Formats: sequence, structure tokens, C-alpha cells
Amino acid sequence: MSILIDKNTRVVTQGITGKTGQFHTRTSREYANGRECFVAGVNPNKAGENFEGIPIFATVGEAKQRTGANVSVIYVPPPFAAAAIWEAVEADLDLAICITEGIPVRDMVKLRDRMKKENRRTLLVGPNCPGLITPDELKIGIMPGHIHKKGRVGVVSRSGTLTYEAVGQLTELGIGQSSAVGIGGDPVNGMKHIDVMQRFNDDPDTDAVVMIGEIGGSDEETAALWIKDHMKKPVVGFIAGITAPPGKRMGHAGAIISGGKGTAQEKLAVMEDCGIKVTRNPAEMGRTLRSLLKLR
Repeated sequence: MSILIDKNTRVVTQGITGKTGQFHTRTSREYANGRECFVAGVNPNKAGENFEGIPIFATVGEAKQRTGANVSVIYVPPPFAAAAIWEAVEADLDLAICITEGIPVRDMVKLRDRMKKENRRTLLVGPNCPGLITPDELKIGIMPGHIHKKGRVGVVSRSGTLTYEAVGQLTELGIGQSSAVGIGGDPVNGMKHIDVMQRFNDDPDTDAVVMIGEIGGSDEETAALWIKDHMKKPVVGFIAGITAPPGKRMGHAGAIISGGKGTAQEKLAVMEDCGIKVTRNPAEMGRTLRSLLKLR
């Protein structure tokens, strides 16, 4: 079982005619059930054309109506990406996955506020994320499919490369994944750690979870406190940025310690207090998870 996407998902690519959109639509389509799942693209200037057999429509709403698309993946340039997300939300899709990096924070603040005020049902993953994958069923995004193995461990991460690192370690140890979700590293984004953890907790086919965070913000602490009270499954945690100096942005826009808050040590301490098995070494995420499973 998966928590957000599976072989029955039908995907529309926004930005399918751009170089990035074409490349990653092609690689996602070549993975597992991708050929059946990627059913539409959107570009108002190229409606009626197709990309390698995938029909292109003028709007997300039309793509949904004509193909049954229920999930969008967005490879639209930063100045136009928030509007693209809103188009997916307005079409009432189940899920919008925004890969785009560098969207102006003001655009995202306005978008999130509008989604909340209008009580929109569409879930948002990202922006500035690698996407998500249900191994051997479907991948939507930029992650390398070959490192994944079907199994029963969930992975959720703010960092794309650390998602791949955790998955690679698990697969090497023979431990498969139920789903891996990259939620993105921007300060204003969609689904948080807590939202994904709740779904892994409810998923009967997920036995344990690796949760990867970064310095900055308080999302990891919020998730940890929820895990302490509600999580029925073991969790391994890692925080990137232990050596980061305050005020210095580290990679992601949201990875910054400000006002003395959001340090890796603070986050790790809260996570440990909440019963999460933390590792301070990124090379040990897989082995830490394996040891936790053996103890049960």
C-alpha cells in the first residue's frame, strides 16, 4: 500500500514542453507503471499537440476532464510556478507536486493563504522538492528510480539528496520502502513532516519510518511531539546542519537558524525526548533503522 500515489494514479505534467519537464516526465514514464499513469501535459500555447504520445491541453481542468488526471507535477519556472499550483488546486486535483526551486516567498504566502481561506482540498507537496515514489508502482519527480526497493519502511525528508542517501542505504541492507516523500526545503511549503507521518502511521503496510530534517523552522519538533503521543511505529531521525553557523543559509531557503532557534542540536534533543531514535551521522541512517527493527 502507498500513502499518496500508486499504480492507479493519473498524472498531468505542468510544464511538459520545457527541457526539465520533458526529461523527468520521460524518466518517470519509464519507471514501473509510468506509461499508464502519465496521461496528460499542460501548455496553453501548445494545446492539441503531444509529447511522445502524451496529449497536451490548454488547462489542468481540461486535462482532468479529458483524461481523469488526479495528480499534477509542476516543472514551471519560478515566476509562474505559484500560478501553476493554483491552477491544479482550482481544478480540484487530489495532489499537486511542485518540483520548482526559487519560487518567491511572497507568492507562496499568498497561495497558502488563499488555499486555507477557500478551504481547498488539494494536497501540496513542495515546492523545491524531489517529489515522491511508491517503489515498483510509480515515481513522480526527479529521484533516481533504480535505488528504490519495494518494502515496508517509509521515508520523509526535507532534503532531496538525503532522501536518496537514506533510500540507498536501506536498499543496500535489503530493506524496502513503502513510500518515500520529499517535502521540500522552502520556508513556505505544503505538506509538513507531521502530515506525512500521520499517513505512515495509518498505513498498514508501513512498519517503520525514517524522518530527515534540516536546521531552521520548527516543523521537526512539531512532528516529534505528535509522534510521542500518537505514533505506533518506530521512527529513526536525522537532522542535517549540525555544524551550521547561525544566520547562514545552508542550501535550502528554509535551512537557516534565526533568532537562536532551529538549530540541529535543539531539534535532535526534542526528537530524542519524544522517543525517536536519532543518529548524528548521515551514513548510519540505514543501520540505525535496521537495529531498531531487530529490537522489536
